[in-house]
Amino acid sequence: MTGRLRRDPIVPWRSGGALLLILLACGGCALMHAQARLHLAAGEKDFSARNIDAALAEFREAVKLDPDFAEAHSRLGVALKEKGDLTAAAEALKTAVRLDPGDFSATFELGEVYRLLNNLAAAIRAYLVACELDPANFEARTSLAGCYYRNGELDSAAATYEAALKLNPKNALVWSNLGAVYHAQTKPYEALRAYKESLECDARQPAVLVNMATVYLQQERWQTAHRTLLVALDLDPNFSPAHERLGYCLWRQQLYAAAADAYQRALELDRKNAAAYAGYGVVRMTQFLNEPEQISLRDEAVEAWHTSLELNPGQPKLRALVEKYRLHADPPVLDLDH
Repeated sequence: MTGRLRRDPIVPWRSGGALLLILLACGGCALMHAQARLHLAAGEKDFSARNIDAALAEFREAVKLDPDFAEAHSRLGVALKEKGDLTAAAEALKTAVRLDPGDFSATFELGEVYRLLNNLAAAIRAYLVACELDPANFEARTSLAGCYYRNGELDSAAATYEAALKLNPKNALVWSNLGAVYHAQTKPYEALRAYKESLECDARQPAVLVNMATVYLQQERWQTAHRTLLVALDLDPNFSPAHERLGYCLWRQQLYAAAADAYQRALELDRKNAAAYAGYGVVRMTQFLNEPEQISLRDEAVEAWHTSLELNPGQPKLRALVEKYRLHADPPVLDLDH
């Protein structure tokens, strides 16, 4: 037999063709990712210039070119949040977190979006993960504490604010927020301590002074509350809540004319101050009880109460007062939970 070379058919995986295809594919992926990065950079530039629509277009192109590009999904989510499309922002940020679970920024921003959507449980979960990723991040802890507070988890809110203050003990706002949590927990002395710490950080805070005065009022420390409110009004004479609190303080001291003036001033500054309408009505009704022939005082009181209920329907005690006087029944004790 004549010897002949055997020629087998060409098989790609034997010849290295498969490797070539893989290399080509990888090269294509690298090219797509490089192009996606260019769009990401362009989007960041647009975002910094507050050209949000242009930034969105660039970020969308980036994730289209590279669907596994976690950073691009994250930046798309932030831009969508800025645009106000919170549902789409949450989806983009969830994708970013799924692709890169260790990305603090995407996780924190996801918590922010859930907070804005009022999905407090989801926001808390995201913030907890963010705090695990960066235990020293002050903003993540304060955001988590705020969600705990809004969700009625007061013990967790207090503990988280306290932890945040260990990171930044001179933050006036966080001390004030901690005071509000203590107040809600019916811990007046702790609340006052926190408010005082806040004022030591920044003395020019009329809202904190009003919160302090509210604690004093609940303790029936009328003179201390009065002085505190005057300090608040010295800082900001046009702060409606301070005038409203002053009206209540004066009413409790039986200074009815001055109380009415304070409530009226509060309403001049803020026509939507439901508490001021309620308090003004209480003052006028008290004056009516002292002068029953002055029917106009009673009518003025009921009208003020109606306005307060229109602004804030969730006032069962005030609603009961309106019903009592509308039916001309025996007058109830005039007091509201201020």
